[in-house]
Formats: sequence, C-alpha cells, structure tokens
Amino acid sequence: MARQQKEPLRRLREEEKVHLKQISRANSAPAEAVIRAKMLLGVAAGQPYAEAARSVGRRDGDAVSRLVRRFNEEGIAALSPRQGGGPEATYGEAERQRIMAEFERVPDREQDGTATWSLSSLQRALRQAPDGLPGVSTYTIWGVLREMGWSWQKDRSWCKTGTVLRKRKGKVVEVTDPDGEAKKT
Repeated sequence: MARQQKEPLRRLREEEKVHLKQISRANSAPAEAVIRAKMLLGVAAGQPYAEAARSVGRRDGDAVSRLVRRFNEEGIAALSPRQGGGPEATYGEAERQRIMAEFERVPDREQDGTATWSLSSLQRALRQAPDGLPGVSTYTIWGVLREMGWSWQKDRSWCKTGTVLRKRKGKVVEVTDPDGEAKKT
C-alpha cells in the first residue's frame, strides 16, 4: 500500500496540461524534460508516485515527490534541469550582460588592437577594463555568446544564429530563419 503523499500535485491549469502533453510526446525535446513531463502527467492522472516513476523506467518515487514539490513552486520551469554538480557558476546575469555589452561594442583598433573580436581579444578587453572581469576565461565568453545565439564562423567573424546578410536587388538585407529559435535550443 502506498504512503500518503505529503505534498500532492496542485491542480494543473489547462495551458500547463497542454504544454506537458506536448513535451511528453516531443522527439526533439531533451529526454529528461520528456521523462519529467510524463511523470507529472501520471501523477495528475492519479498514479501514486512510485507507479509514476516506474512508468518511465525509474525505480524510486522520491524523485517524483521532489519533482512535484518543485513543479508546485515553479510551474513548467521545473522541467528544465538545474545545476547538476561541479563548482557553482562563477558568473551571474550581471556578468553575462557585461560580456555581451563588451562584445556589442565596436573594437577600437588602437585601444583593443583588433578590428573584429576574437575570443582572446575580447578576454583581454574584459580583463583590462576598470569595470571588467579580471578572471574571465575564453571558454566562459564562448559559452555566453553561444547562449545568446552567436557562433564563430570559418571566415573569422561572428554570426547571429538564424540570421544572415544577403544581397537583394543591389541592397544588403538581413534575412532571418523562422526556425532559428528552435535550432538554438
């Protein structure tokens, strides 16, 4: 006989149900998000925690209990993973914004020694700035730029993922891929 659930799943709103069903059937969604969505839908359908865990190949209902508690507090955001071990992230949102602000600034040839940003020149500028980040690594900079949708191209330039400059009737226009956001995630 199953134990009584200390913190039962709150009543799902209609848009949450629809979103959970979409994720549980998605082939392109991360596997962990699909599993979490299926567990939550099982609990919402009345399954005990242990049975909901076994239905997705897990052994223990305690993980479902923690997921339900997190879902009750955060909503759909509970489907995405959090920090999974290792050292805590050193740079928060303010530092990420600082990296992006420096990246979006056009480099000065005399001051920065470059006409276009590379990871090492951007690192040097961030480390030398009075309000900069003295210990930032190129890997951290690369990760922030990737999160924001930028990628390094073979022609030694940065390109916003999903956008490209094309010549149209003698003018240069920026063309945006309508599926660009889906490709980033």
